[in-house]
Amino acid sequence: MSHAVTLAVIVRAGERFLMVEEWQQGQVMFNQPAGHLEAGENLLDGAKRELREETGLELPLEEAVGVYQYTAPDNGKHFVRFTFCTEVAEPLPTNPQDPDGDIIRCHWLTLAEIEALGKQLRSPLILASLRDYLAGERFPISALKGWD
Repeated sequence: MSHAVTLAVIVRAGERFLMVEEWQQGQVMFNQPAGHLEAGENLLDGAKRELREETGLELPLEEAVGVYQYTAPDNGKHFVRFTFCTEVAEPLPTNPQDPDGDIIRCHWLTLAEIEALGKQLRSPLILASLRDYLAGERFPISALKGWD
């Protein structure tokens, strides 16, 4: 079984959440700004990089929401996903800087709109982390430790 560490960011503006529309395996899917931790990168820097690449936004990450484990049913790949969060006063304009070219556009969607995407959601971790976030699940980023 192969493993991957991924990072995701929940960005909230009032009742809307920032979502990324992207090409994945020939299909249009939706995800939070998210991606893989790169070699030599710490978790927080990686999450900020993914947010910047996929949305063009540079925002402070305020807290962590959760650490999730997931095994993809199609290929058996095991993921450990660290989800962070931040809030902004209103939806901000986005400008993806995606070096892979798979980002189509960004959207500010309500929870109901995200839920309605169904199978177009890239993984069940999207709704799980949003529900945890809305339930007040948080822990300080300072709880994450790393060594060079």
